Amino acid sequence: MTVFQEYLADGGSMPEIKQLVYELIVRVSSDLSDDIEAAIRGAYDTEAEGTSARNVMKAIIENIDLARAKRTPLCQDTGLLNFYIAAPDGTDQEKLKSEIIGVVREATKDGILRPNAVNPITGKNSSDNTGYGLPYFSFERSEGKKITIDLMLKGGGSENVGAQYRLPDTALKAGRDIKGVEKCVIDAVYKAQGFGCAPGVIGVGIGGDRAGSFLCAKKQLLRRLDDRNPDPALAELEDVLYEKLNRLGIGPMGFGGRVTVLGVKAGFMHRHPASYFVSMAYCCWVDRRRRLEIAL
Repeated sequence: MTVFQEYLADGGSMPEIKQLVYELIVRVSSDLSDDIEAAIRGAYDTEAEGTSARNVMKAIIENIDLARAKRTPLCQDTGLLNFYIAAPDGTDQEKLKSEIIGVVREATKDGILRPNAVNPITGKNSSDNTGYGLPYFSFERSEGKKITIDLMLKGGGSENVGAQYRLPDTALKAGRDIKGVEKCVIDAVYKAQGFGCAPGVIGVGIGGDRAGSFLCAKKQLLRRLDDRNPDPALAELEDVLYEKLNRLGIGPMGFGGRVTVLGVKAGFMHRHPASYFVSMAYCCWVDRRRRLEIAL
């Protein structure tokens, strides 16, 4: 999706942004990206005929087709909205955030999104998916005259099974190396079993501080399943974990089977010499993320 209008602090307005973001939310909520859908259909073919795993995958595919046809949410938990925005110098970030928040409220009112923003102190639901810290926004500087908006809808069930480890871990016999990272991720996915709505997509964050490590892991979920990590060591880690995790036998929804994960994506951050964190962000089969590019 592109639109040729100015959206700079010293430029004009762009009323089309609301329509575009609204459509982005609808697409993310109701229509999986082609790489995720291809992996799911491949998982169905992988599972043995007559098994619970294959029946589960059949139901998932039917759900995908119905949601797309009716433009209704793929899952009743439409998650929390995470916007990752790259914009050029001069972009009025507060204006952009304000307009996006207005669209989120509208989409919630229209039933595209379930109200999921709850005040942890009062227990009150804001009823419009907005509140302190929500939606989540991350801004980066982009080159050229283009705004890129990546939207991820992250559900609570998969978020609950995310995990973080601090190496070395004596219980896992995991040291401060790639092998140690591997042991952490396998342990986290094994403990998740079917509670994250398997088969899932796994994001791995290595290094950083505690907060940065989790953010690094979650950001990996924005990557396409068919990309290739430019770091050879991380590319190999992703391949090894994909194979080992799918040998756990957890299978779709934890019923057992050959496909436990659809993909593994890993990234890293430099760390403090005294700390070595490994974080795992789990996304269920409803891996809802898409990109909107706006040419200025």
